[in-house]
Amino acid sequence: MAKVQTSCPRCKTLVATEVEQIFDLNQDPQAKQRLLSGQVNVLHCPNCGYDGMVGTPVVYHDPEKELLLTFFPSEMGLPLNEQERMIGPLINQVVNRLPLEKRKAYILRPQSMLTFQTMIERILEGDGISRQMIDDQQKRLALLQRLLSIPAAELRLEIIKQEESLIDEAFFSMFSRLMEATLAQGDERSARALGALQQELVENTAIGKKIQEQSKEAQDVINTLNEASKTGLTREKLVDIFVDSAESEVRLTTLVSLVRNGLDYTFFTLLTEKINTFDGDKKAQLEAMREKVLGYIKEIDDQRQGQMLQTKKLLDAILASPNPGDAIKEHIQEIDEFFVELVDQELKKARAAADLDRIGKLQKITAVIEEATAPPPELALIEELLGLENYDERMALMQSRSEMVTPEFTQMLGGLIAQSEAQKQPEDLISKLKEINRIAVRITMMAAMKK
Repeated sequence: MAKVQTSCPRCKTLVATEVEQIFDLNQDPQAKQRLLSGQVNVLHCPNCGYDGMVGTPVVYHDPEKELLLTFFPSEMGLPLNEQERMIGPLINQVVNRLPLEKRKAYILRPQSMLTFQTMIERILEGDGISRQMIDDQQKRLALLQRLLSIPAAELRLEIIKQEESLIDEAFFSMFSRLMEATLAQGDERSARALGALQQELVENTAIGKKIQEQSKEAQDVINTLNEASKTGLTREKLVDIFVDSAESEVRLTTLVSLVRNGLDYTFFTLLTEKINTFDGDKKAQLEAMREKVLGYIKEIDDQRQGQMLQTKKLLDAILASPNPGDAIKEHIQEIDEFFVELVDQELKKARAAADLDRIGKLQKITAVIEEATAPPPELALIEELLGLENYDERMALMQSRSEMVTPEFTQMLGGLIAQSEAQKQPEDLISKLKEINRIAVRITMMAAMKK
């Protein structure tokens, strides 16, 4: 990314902003995510508060989908020959980075997009997301905003009934993302409003009741596994749990996702032996269940393999940069468990090969990840408080660390309480968090009185 000086469209103040013109998935698998996020090429004016996109040429390349798209902003007011002069070098950069064996006919015919939105829609279309799907998502968002703006519960329920066709799994998925973002920001008031609306939607829509039932089934599976783990979760126990869950798709998919590593050759040998103890319809049902489980395992493994390939491309790009420590910071939002696992594997290989240069680069990446993922001190204190037995112990600990009982600490507590209530966490956990919150308020008041 390059930093350029550009004029604010509103107040004409010169503002330095970062501009990214090439989004090449051949070099950076995460480029699409950045482009679609709407957080690139954005100008933030400190003078008038304007927020908007910077008018700059953009080239997007996805070799797997054979897409080479260009966009030139009309507000730049340049003639066609000037546009081609500016876009040409960007396209050449993309083509020159592509190995000869991968240079197909599509790179000779870049598709010019009239608007930036048209480019976004074309990219989404390549992922199987149609214009109709985009419009439907916008309708769902408008409905959610409308429901949140209505204080009267009776009117909300009436609208929910009228618009139930829009309230589907995609609606609840969007709702969950909004809830997560609100909780992450520590906005307790909005989180409570969203939690109350979510409960209304669950109780008063067909899909909500279905999701609630599926959630209950999934929780039952977790409880069953936890109970079995108390005396050791053996493969024999796993076989019995799968046999008892044969009639439920939700229970089976939940089980496979939680115990994938235990579903090996030994497990399937034991499962087959168990199936052979039955006859007739029950045996046929269990044989069908075994095939479903094998299918679910393949889906999980294929998805994991795809994610690991994308992660490998990202790690290779970071290692190839002049300073991997700085490069990883630019991609810190894309780091997940797959990336951490891959870095650990590569570090072991590098040590085995005594590759000091690679070891040094990987250690820099590890250090940045550890720093970025370390829990804040306030959260560490809350976890320590939850581990104590009673009020007096919690009060003593918080008094000994009263300097940490800050507005940020109480804001984090409020967010955790709202999140726990919205997710229907155990009452014991919620009760402990509320007690910690009461102690924090008391300590804050005592400090204020002393002043």
